[in-house]
Amino acid sequence: MLNRRLGRFVERVTLLTGLCLVTVGALAEKLGYPEKEELRLGFIKLTDMAPIAIAYEKGFFEDEGLYVTVEAQANWKVLLDGVIDGRLDGAHMLAGQPIAATIGYGTKAKIITPFSMDLNGNGITVSNDIWAQMKPNLPKMDNGLPVHPIKAEALKPVVDKFIESGKPFNMGMVFPVSTHNYELRYWLAAGGIHPGFYAPHKGDTSGQINADVLLSVTPPPQMPATLEAGTIHGYCVGEPWNQQAVFKNIGVPVVTDYEIWKNNPEKVFGITEAFAKKYPNTTVRLTRALIRAAKWLDDNNNANRPEAVKILAQTNYVGADYKVIANSMTGTFEYEKGDKRSVPDFNVFFRYHATYPYYSDAIWYLTQMRRWGQISEDKPDSWYKDIARKVYRPDLYRKAAESLIAEKVMNASDFPDFNNETGFRPEQTHFIDNIVYDGRTPNDYLNKFSIGLKQGETI
Repeated sequence: MLNRRLGRFVERVTLLTGLCLVTVGALAEKLGYPEKEELRLGFIKLTDMAPIAIAYEKGFFEDEGLYVTVEAQANWKVLLDGVIDGRLDGAHMLAGQPIAATIGYGTKAKIITPFSMDLNGNGITVSNDIWAQMKPNLPKMDNGLPVHPIKAEALKPVVDKFIESGKPFNMGMVFPVSTHNYELRYWLAAGGIHPGFYAPHKGDTSGQINADVLLSVTPPPQMPATLEAGTIHGYCVGEPWNQQAVFKNIGVPVVTDYEIWKNNPEKVFGITEAFAKKYPNTTVRLTRALIRAAKWLDDNNNANRPEAVKILAQTNYVGADYKVIANSMTGTFEYEKGDKRSVPDFNVFFRYHATYPYYSDAIWYLTQMRRWGQISEDKPDSWYKDIARKVYRPDLYRKAAESLIAEKVMNASDFPDFNNETGFRPEQTHFIDNIVYDGRTPNDYLNKFSIGLKQGETI
């Protein structure tokens, strides 16, 4: 595949006129040639890896003088280790991974992100049996279909019956510091169901202390099969693995993360701090290519999504059936079989400044790590902000964006107002429990929750 890409690049360069060659050379010299041209990038088979696939397939990496190999990874741990040990130059990562590595939860390493890959894109699915038990607890519309969003309050009587009978209620999520873990916990807690605490200072990293529901790690592509086997009663995962449950008729997605927290940050592109320092031009050029790919994915009200789905359906990317991926990627989402609803923002790659690495996004993840005990002790607000600034790098993003604006590849209106941008989003109000989040005051935010650790509390 790499040879094919090099061949295509040579053909494109050959077709350029002498004037164009001079222009390209001048631009490259001004921006800085990439110090490292051959790169290996990792990803997990999820639709939100799309910016990497599109940057590769549409030639955006090539435009930056980068010759990239893209490789699927077995799981998030293998992927993270690959970036840390240099086997991978960068990767599609869980937003919590660079943050956790920086604070030393799990593997200690200096990982940064110059680029946020998307908003939304996850769902929570339960087995058909659990869904049948939840349905009587749900309000219905005139057409008989459930009113959305479905809250975990409808699941609580089901979980209570499991507890009374001495049976564990098991659910899957993809990684301890994944968005999916925190979103599933958020949804459960908002419905009065305790998802359990971590206590790393006591050597307990199970996350199941005081839990009503037992959460455990399952790799994304294995979620449907694990549900079908009865090992878990539900899961939180990215697409296409919720829609796969619908197509296989083994489960029902009950809520999307868009309904839990409207336009929530999802994956990031992660590299080591050492990589960014050693290869500054390469880092900026990588970011440029990914920005262009993200914009292409959202252009003209998602007009390019069908083409993107064809690309993602390839076995070297997500490898799921076209219809399964298209069910969410093209602006719809199917809950119970036949209950397909319009959700144009289920996957957002560029709109709403999705690609900008906001400090407040990083701080939200840190608050959830603290809420559930992964951060064992109180931290002042200043600590949260300092960690966010170490990991999320809007300075690198700005260099990439301003160079694209200068070259008239993109417009200034495509990006935040960099001269006035603070890195903190305005107060965010669209949560399923109506609790308002302000990244400037993380401890005040934590104290608002009825379930979870607050200031002064430890396990």
